[in-house]
Amino acid sequence: AVVVGADRVVANGDTANKIGTYQLAIAAKHHGAGFYVAVPFTSIDTKMASGQEIHIEQRKADELTCINGMRIAAEGINVWNPAFDVTPAELIDGLITEHGMITKEP
Repeated sequence: AVVVGADRVVANGDTANKIGTYQLAIAAKHHGAGFYVAVPFTSIDTKMASGQEIHIEQRKADELTCINGMRIAAEGINVWNPAFDVTPAELIDGLITEHGMITKEP
């Protein structure tokens, strides 16, 4: 099984976490491993319907275009550098909270 954390869980079960979490969920599904999200109950936000409503912070472009202050990419290049990704609920087998496990209804 794969266990990750999350910064937010919304009403339909989608989760937001650091970049790479979505890819881990896809790999777990492909290999038949369970995928679980450990999260404090206070991070569950039932006021947001789905992950599409989660605001994804964009990090600075120079994190990708510079190394030690030296530019390594062409000037004016477009950069997409999100801090989080959203993992769809259908890839998540359960939530682990301090109150116990929350799983999907059969």
